[in-house]
Amino acid sequence: MVGYVFLFIFNNYLIYFQGWPGPLNFLKYQQWFGFSPLRNPIKYELVFLGWIQFLSLFATPAIVFLWASKTQQRNLRADAKLWSGFAAYIVRTAFWGVLLIGVIDVVISFLRVENFLPILIGDELALSLGRSSFRGTFVLYPLFIVGGVIAFFARGLGFIWLSLMVVIAEFMIVVLRFIFSYEQAFMGDLVRFWYAALFLFASAYGIVSEGHVRVDVLYASLTKQYKSITNTVGSLILGIPLCWTILLTGMWTIGSSLNGPLLSFEVY
Repeated sequence: MVGYVFLFIFNNYLIYFQGWPGPLNFLKYQQWFGFSPLRNPIKYELVFLGWIQFLSLFATPAIVFLWASKTQQRNLRADAKLWSGFAAYIVRTAFWGVLLIGVIDVVISFLRVENFLPILIGDELALSLGRSSFRGTFVLYPLFIVGGVIAFFARGLGFIWLSLMVVIAEFMIVVLRFIFSYEQAFMGDLVRFWYAALFLFASAYGIVSEGHVRVDVLYASLTKQYKSITNTVGSLILGIPLCWTILLTGMWTIGSSLNGPLLSFEVY
């Protein structure tokens, strides 16, 4: 399951960011399994890339099987620790990426709105930074990579500091709006951007640490073994289908809720 999640996300990147045909379009091109032919056939030079994506559907379970056969001595606890650590790294990367992107993007937006950018970096670069495609490619994406590097070495998350920065940002909006009559759109965008990230990160942390609010009748009285069984069944029946629903609806087309903002760099 984890292997296919990574494969789906990677194929999504290849299709919508690199222009690869995708397994589904490849099947339609070949008219296999009853698929109707494409209105616009795949270009000949892309057919080979389609073969790679199609064969990856079969290579993924083979790699998983090979991994399982090579690590037969590992128990489920070791695997759980491995994937929990990887999931924690993803969360840390997202956290630092959100923090860095929010700060730097607001600084650039402020300098641009107040016409300080041409003075500091010249007219041509200032004009380029006003385009979302340029800023996203050469500023926001590199900042996210920097966040990944920081997350590799920093093992903790500063939820408290992010909360404090949200409060400070909101306080500055109030002061600037009602005292100095100054307000820009990016100021409110920053608060919403950080608050949404804080809500998502804190929710995930609350679930993992069993710190979220429960409304249950039977769960509290169950033994540890039956609690584990309940959590496992709940994850299989509710958790995994929900995650796949989010991935499929958010990445199925070029205009989906996850692909669209990333492709247009509308991070707010």
